Amino acid sequence: MTISVEAYARECAAQGLRGDYHACQPDFTVEQQYDYSAEDQEVWRTLCDRQTKLTARLAHHSYLDGVDALGLLDRIPDFHEVSERLRKLTGWEIVAVPGLIPNEPFFDHLANRRFPVTNWLRSKKELDYIVEPDMFHDFFGHVPILSQPVFADFMQLYGEKGAAAVRIGGEQMVARLYWYTAEFGLMQEEGAALKAFGAGLMSSFSELQFAVESPDAHHVPFDLETVMRTAYEIDKFQRAYFVLPSFAALRDAFETADMAAIVARWKDSPPLDPSAI
Repeated sequence: MTISVEAYARECAAQGLRGDYHACQPDFTVEQQYDYSAEDQEVWRTLCDRQTKLTARLAHHSYLDGVDALGLLDRIPDFHEVSERLRKLTGWEIVAVPGLIPNEPFFDHLANRRFPVTNWLRSKKELDYIVEPDMFHDFFGHVPILSQPVFADFMQLYGEKGAAAVRIGGEQMVARLYWYTAEFGLMQEEGAALKAFGAGLMSSFSELQFAVESPDAHHVPFDLETVMRTAYEIDKFQRAYFVLPSFAALRDAFETADMAAIVARWKDSPPLDPSAI
């Protein structure tokens, strides 16, 4: 059963998280309230200007196509305006949240083609690293790729099947799938070039370069069950990056997977070491 907004707000305050959870609706959404300061707008442009120099070279073309289609970078985005464009492309919209939200409402939003985006932005002092996902990570990282129909279908499916897997004890396993695809996924581009599309890479100045270009990055061919068994890093560079042949391969593998059987088979086993796979 979903934790109440009030109880979750107390938990987040105790952890020192900065979002205003007291303003949440029962589904953990809030109004964006487009009242950002001049400094906020400067931080947004600084982040976008710096990161787009890298994404132009290292991002998969599907991400870059999404940026072109949605027009995201000149100022802090108005969520309602972007949602209108996104609905026409894939039927998705974005909803404002104060930060991380519980599993149940998160999966429900995805299953209904709503992507939660944090409504606040990091400060100038946090340009290079921030502990919590902020608007730059959520929006610049995740939203452009939602303009791609096949990946958009996968994300809706993830909301549907992920919630069911959590109910049978597969929470960590579906979290790993999200982490290694939506957050840190790589994909082969035409001509066998390796490119990135995951939001954790798109929004990271240093790890994007490492994941795509470093000879020390550990690239592993995508296999759904292996991904769901592999541990990941939260506060350091990943020790493995899974490489997709296409978004269709991801969607189809997840659509046809027997999640109940996979969870039953591996939920009580220790996760795989990413360096060793």
